[in-house]
Amino acid sequence: MTQCAYNLSAVPLIFLLFLGHLAESQLDYRFYDSTCPNLTRIVRYSIWPVIANDTRMAASLLRLHFHDCIVNGCDGSVLLDPTSTSAGEKNALPNKNSARGFEVIDKVKADVEKACPSIVSCTDILTLATNVALSLVGGPSYYIPLGRRDGLTASESAANSDIPSPFEPLKNITAKFTSKGLNLQDVVVLSGAHTIGFAHCSTFKERLFDFDNTGSPDPNLDTSLLSNLQSVCPNQASSDTNLAPLDPVTINKFDNIYYKNLVNKTGLLRSDQALMGDNATTTMVLNYSKYPYLFSRDFGSSMVKLGNVGVLTGQDGEIRKNCRAIN
Repeated sequence: MTQCAYNLSAVPLIFLLFLGHLAESQLDYRFYDSTCPNLTRIVRYSIWPVIANDTRMAASLLRLHFHDCIVNGCDGSVLLDPTSTSAGEKNALPNKNSARGFEVIDKVKADVEKACPSIVSCTDILTLATNVALSLVGGPSYYIPLGRRDGLTASESAANSDIPSPFEPLKNITAKFTSKGLNLQDVVVLSGAHTIGFAHCSTFKERLFDFDNTGSPDPNLDTSLLSNLQSVCPNQASSDTNLAPLDPVTINKFDNIYYKNLVNKTGLLRSDQALMGDNATTTMVLNYSKYPYLFSRDFGSSMVKLGNVGVLTGQDGEIRKNCRAIN
């Protein structure tokens, strides 16, 4: 990357916030009304059979969307294949051998291109596909402003540094969110996405056998869950890629049970259960565990905020013909 002529650390924060709001204001709920009026219907018809065949794909698309937006903004960079000059974000540690759904986005893009060639960005397609997929597994319906354009670069190093890790303390994860214009409530709300999906044993195995190098399990982990997880994830390297549901109660349903799990000390990831170790986040967890409507409402709001992070609009970026490669 060439060295920038401007020192962003010297730019007043209020100006950076203004630029963020300016980009957001260029998104429009009716952006494709005249150029691709059946866009939402096309995406829904394309996604429905995918989720009917594999409900886990809803969680995978949501994760893909989050990993895209949290790294240099929502620009479809996570979709780019590695090239001879760029390792890309697919090879970053948080994505390698775990990110999935690329072929689904390829399919949706192909369907959209048949009706509206070179009109709809891959970034908007990923954003819409996530929305539709979530609604098909019980998630909230929320309106998304559109008009994002696709980025021209991908950064393996940014993906490695910016995507929150399940091993990080809450304060570090929160800092990563706030650096993107999100806040502590967004941390708690978007963590609720772990009401669906699975995690590799490698992401939580230390809680089962050697928590904080003590040689013992995490004392905050429910004992019955501990026993079940130890059978799924025996203490050997060969089990690292085994999968366990993030919410074992309602595995394929988007609901607020995730928060009830945290209250009952049955959160799977260390970063999830950590939400019960802070007064402010504990209060939010308790509220969401009691009031599913509150979680549903706030989740939709946080998803819209996430989808507005660092977007490219106007003449910035491009509209990719192939989501895996720059035009």
